[in-house]
Amino acid sequence: MIEFAPRPEPSAADRALVTLGALCSGLALAALAFLLMGAHPGRAMAAVFSGSFMSAYGLGETATKAIPLILSGIGLSLAFRGRLWNIGAEGQLLAGATAATGLALALQDSLPAPLAVPLLFAAGAAGGAALAALAGWLKTRFRVNEVVSTLMLNYICAELVQHLVYGPWKGPSQSGFPYTDNFAAPLVLPVLGATRIHWPTLVLALASAAAAWVLVHRTRFGFELRAMGGNPDAAACAGMNASRTTLLVMAASGGLAGLAGVGEVAGIHRHLTYPWAVSSGYGYAAIIVAWVAGLDPLLAVPAGLFLGGIMVGGDAIQISMGLPAAAISLFNGLLLLCLMAGEFFLRYRPRRRARTSDLSPVPGGAGKPEGKTA
Repeated sequence: MIEFAPRPEPSAADRALVTLGALCSGLALAALAFLLMGAHPGRAMAAVFSGSFMSAYGLGETATKAIPLILSGIGLSLAFRGRLWNIGAEGQLLAGATAATGLALALQDSLPAPLAVPLLFAAGAAGGAALAALAGWLKTRFRVNEVVSTLMLNYICAELVQHLVYGPWKGPSQSGFPYTDNFAAPLVLPVLGATRIHWPTLVLALASAAAAWVLVHRTRFGFELRAMGGNPDAAACAGMNASRTTLLVMAASGGLAGLAGVGEVAGIHRHLTYPWAVSSGYGYAAIIVAWVAGLDPLLAVPAGLFLGGIMVGGDAIQISMGLPAAAISLFNGLLLLCLMAGEFFLRYRPRRRARTSDLSPVPGGAGKPEGKTA
């Protein structure tokens, strides 16, 4: 029989090689999927990357989509380091967008931009943090699995946004469309040139990556987070407060996704609209960003750009090659599958389980095999 035994802690080089191999495997499987859809794999791949990285427009759109991916990916990297499986970045992004919209509708143009915009970001971060902290509290108080709670909260937030834009927040100025009224001019985020890159959120994303890296690697809280993720029992024996760490890291994770939601409503749409328009699957794609980055906040920046490019390239292959929109969702799913497989084999190695009859007899008792059967 085959069993899986734990490996020693992998080095940074081993992790980088496994991540690279997983990405190459994902790309190979995606090429096979394109072939089964009737498209030439080479042309499809070329269309994906040329549409996102080989033109000024494509680069601008790639950066625009990378902003929420980077912010949400950083937050998920923090949670996953502590083995807190936050699958709720999608809902936390919507919670941040909703909180910021509520404040924007209340403020209108009563405050100048230098005061109003920071308040919007604070409201968005608070909205996302509150939702994630709720899941953290359910875990620490009632032992509710955070995968289930965060996933269910995604749907609750989506339905809440749907209710608001069709009901009490539906804007009289929007000609019957399910949007809120547009944000007042001081509350709209400025963009770079003719692109849609809302630079205040981009700056926040880059600053958050640096701050999160320092938090993880240079602070006591980061040490406790890594200890909790590496060996929860040892962390508890050392007197570390797992409940406090869980609540804080979940709140930080959700707060970063909430900032991404502010960028979408104040920088892209300029109002709250359908939940699937506010977040085009960013919260779920951010899971891939976190694993591509190896749970490193700094590496979430290039990983977010990579995934943003794939999302933009997906639009290109729909137009140029007639492939369905689900092709890119399949692409992302294959990447995540390969990354998860790589992570498993990075931590465990297969070996043949020794039979009891093959073991040398031990005086005073029968020989017993070592290791755990998977």
